[in-house]
Amino acid sequence: MKRALIIGGAGFVGQYLAEYLQDECGYRVRSTKMEQETLPDVNYEVSNMNLLVKEEVENVIRDYEPDYIFHLAAQSSVAASWSNPQLTVDVNVKGTIQLLDILKETEYKGRVLLIGSGEEYGRIQPDEVPIIEDTVLRPGNIYAATKCCQNMIASIYAKAYGLQLIMVRAFNHVGPKQSPQFVVSDFCKQVVEAEKGLREPVIHVGNLKAKRDFTDVRDVIAAYECLVRQGKGGETYNVGSGTAYTIEEILDKIIALSGQKIEVQVEKERLRPIDVPLIVADITKITEQTDWKQKISLEQTLQDTLDYWRACLA
Repeated sequence: MKRALIIGGAGFVGQYLAEYLQDECGYRVRSTKMEQETLPDVNYEVSNMNLLVKEEVENVIRDYEPDYIFHLAAQSSVAASWSNPQLTVDVNVKGTIQLLDILKETEYKGRVLLIGSGEEYGRIQPDEVPIIEDTVLRPGNIYAATKCCQNMIASIYAKAYGLQLIMVRAFNHVGPKQSPQFVVSDFCKQVVEAEKGLREPVIHVGNLKAKRDFTDVRDVIAAYECLVRQGKGGETYNVGSGTAYTIEEILDKIIALSGQKIEVQVEKERLRPIDVPLIVADITKITEQTDWKQKISLEQTLQDTLDYWRACLA
């Protein structure tokens, strides 16, 4: 039985990934979390581990001897990266270097997936859409800059030390259980609160004109599993849907699914200092080099996320 180690498994994606790897793929799974983080009752192994403490990382890897490592630990909010850039650098850059140094020192022979972001591409020119993996990186926020750095360092380590590192640039992924810190879950939560009379039928929003590539988290984790097995070491892969929607279109779909009459109000404090107008992935590379295929429609994702909030706010 193959062993999978998920670093940073207490978050939105990590919990989906752990369940998928164990229940659907037949792996033995161990997931790490910070001591202060909590997980619901799960049927896989969980270890407390601070990515910035070398001894803790070494102990987990030596004890478990994983065939595959999924490095999900990150400060992953763009908004939070503006308010706390130091934390973002510590976790996303220093934490990754810590892990790679340990893999080098222990002569690790397994395969590692490092998760980056479509935000790394930054301000895309019209003739660069859809975005291929070789597109020039122009990060427009602190989070994106740290993920660019992670990718570059991992590429160097893969070449210099022969580590089997596969890098991902994941575009926006959404679905049930996502924090309302992120836009689609935020909209769905506000709409359900309006449905249930917990708030006035008014949705508070930021920039609605930005276009983004949204993929269901359940499709994203399936892509990760394919890539850790079938991706080429030292290479970077986009993970997305290949289709872009404005945030306004997403909101309109959510309101339509609800059937409520809802007013939309733009709030200045929800606007980012810099917001990239268009991000959409070219997913040719992953679809040609792995077995992965997108299965879940955007409408299904939005319906499932609304239903999740309806259950939570019952």
